[in-house]
Amino acid sequence: MTRNDPELTAMVCLAIVDEEPQHGWAIVKLLASDGAIGRIWSVSRPLTYRALDSLEQVRLIEPTEADATERRGRTVYTTTAAGRKKVSEWLSEPVALPRDVRTELLLKFVFRQRRQLSIASLAKQQRELFAPMMRNEKNEDVVALWRGEHLKAVDRFLQAVEETQ
Repeated sequence: MTRNDPELTAMVCLAIVDEEPQHGWAIVKLLASDGAIGRIWSVSRPLTYRALDSLEQVRLIEPTEADATERRGRTVYTTTAAGRKKVSEWLSEPVALPRDVRTELLLKFVFRQRRQLSIASLAKQQRELFAPMMRNEKNEDVVALWRGEHLKAVDRFLQAVEETQ
């Protein structure tokens, strides 16, 4: 997934709002390159607001109130029941491809930790999903060699997560 992946950006915004009601600017700050989430997945302000708009359109979040402590009243969003369910499911699913470990799985680990949820069980599921890929990887050329080494590194990382949690 790339940094301009609207689906992942929307899921990240949804997960942030699900932690506690938030206004868009607070989410923008979390997703800035120096923000708590932005160090993994940084998103520009326009893309963040576009994601919030799309989440509201499909009724995964809803506006609740304007934040009166702000100079300009900012809309505070909260997740709907459907939004909470979607986040819960997303945080429990392993990623499909090894290349998604660097972004999507790491995001899931961080969001799970922020909720005081175990990450070891997700790491174990992820290792089990990737195990057949590791057995089938043959170092026949430079691309296959890269994939094999990448899978080994991912497996070592996931094993370390399992053991430390």
